[in-house]
Amino acid sequence: MKILVVDDHPLMRRGVRQMLEEAYVEIAVTEADSGEAAAALVRAEPFDLVLLDLSLPGASGLETLERLLRIRPSQRVLVLSMHAEDQFAIQALRAGASGYVTKDHATDLLLAAISRIMAGGRYLSPSLAELLADRLTGDLDAPAHTRLSAREFRVMSMLAEGHGISHIAHALALSAKTVTTYRARVLEKLGVTSNAELARYCVRNGLIG
Repeated sequence: MKILVVDDHPLMRRGVRQMLEEAYVEIAVTEADSGEAAAALVRAEPFDLVLLDLSLPGASGLETLERLLRIRPSQRVLVLSMHAEDQFAIQALRAGASGYVTKDHATDLLLAAISRIMAGGRYLSPSLAELLADRLTGDLDAPAHTRLSAREFRVMSMLAEGHGISHIAHALALSAKTVTTYRARVLEKLGVTSNAELARYCVRNGLIG
């Protein structure tokens, strides 16, 4: 079994590698410290599974996820993130992830998630399954940002970090008019009226530091 671990923290990569090598007799673990490095490796050869952190330098983990799946649409990707499920899990699954595990539960759930995905399924923790069920039944308590598309979520994050329309348009290879349209949709869905309110929403919900 060939697994690619994508994380910018060497200690985290080392810990995951050790866990995998202790759990599986026949396994080859490759490491990448950025989305660019991961994309180059996946382009060169398929992996049975990619373990992907969402907090990466340069392109975000969600952007990296979408890029990996453009390179290899059948590539299975399990997100292993420090962010709580109600913050990023729905966006990751919508973007094509095969599962989502938070790092604070990694020891207990990672191997179960890998087994489930390698058997051809998707992995949802009980709490994530409940979150998705609430979303499908229109639970009014579901955070507003869970209703955003992957691209809307990325635009929201960049606006909250203080980036202007022109910068976002260049970074995402979009026109300024398209980014402005995304911004308007995000403000409407979050129920805010300005970038400052949007930033406060993101900080309050742990979406940015």
